[in-house]
Amino acid sequence: MKPEKLKHFKKLLNQKINDLLTEAGKTVSEMTDEKENFPDPNDRASLESDRNFELRIRDRERKLIGKMQEALKRIDDGTFGVCEICEGPISEKRLMARPVTTLCIDCKTKEEKLEKLRGE
Repeated sequence: MKPEKLKHFKKLLNQKINDLLTEAGKTVSEMTDEKENFPDPNDRASLESDRNFELRIRDRERKLIGKMQEALKRIDDGTFGVCEICEGPISEKRLMARPVTTLCIDCKTKEEKLEKLRGE
């Protein structure tokens, strides 16, 4: 992959990581600042449900940040955009849609078919 494209993906990944970390910081701030008292148990249950949902989203984002950091390492070591299975190139279009991917579309399709056959 050309150096300018790698630079583009590196910038894109770093920006997404920063955006996710900013959102996580806002969530923590909001949850620690709220001193609301809900005498109605239904209101309290709704608040707890909303918090749990938001925390699940943040956990998924935390995992995504890890994948993005791995993609940045692949950029640095020269393996970004190379399929882990067939070692062929991953299309730029696929990398734009999912920059953390490690498989080309053909290998990913085969992997998903095998998972479906195994019932995963």
